[in-house]
Amino acid sequence: MKFLIVGLGNIGAEYDATRHNIGFDVADTFVIKNGGSFTLDRHAFVAEVRWKGKTFVVIKPTTYMNLSGKALKYWMDKEKITIENVLVIVDDLALPLGTLRLRATGSDAGHNGLKNINLVLTHNNYPRLRFGIGSDFPKGRQVEFVLGKWKPSEMPMVQESLLKTIDAIECFATQGITKAMNLFNK
Repeated sequence: MKFLIVGLGNIGAEYDATRHNIGFDVADTFVIKNGGSFTLDRHAFVAEVRWKGKTFVVIKPTTYMNLSGKALKYWMDKEKITIENVLVIVDDLALPLGTLRLRATGSDAGHNGLKNINLVLTHNNYPRLRFGIGSDFPKGRQVEFVLGKWKPSEMPMVQESLLKTIDAIECFATQGITKAMNLFNK
């Protein structure tokens, strides 16, 4: 069985360790844990890892956040992965820092990466994992906050939540989206 894990983010050193790139951080953590490494390929940095008899194609799109759908669709088609076995990992301002929210379907909630995926796929019926980044910013400073680096005081929560996210991905692959939602949507 094969899965496509899509960590959303933006390429470039200026975006490393920013809240908006948490999808890339999750992808990196998952691949490193499973002894893999990324190579640059069409529309994405790509790694293939195996875990408990399952194959995971993990991508970090190089198309930038607003064109994430192009990379997702290309790798989904190339690897012949069904939509049920795709998991998109994305940052979410509406959730408190470290909160995880798995969904089998849903709206883009104003997230440009999800908007583009919905546009490319022509639907929103795909699993996604939202990683809460909080909303501790002054009025009018949302973009600055989202593209900002984590505060040192936030790092322990971020690290703990990254590990929980890896558990959620593994649960999704072994027990399905419903069981994963029941265990991780707290």
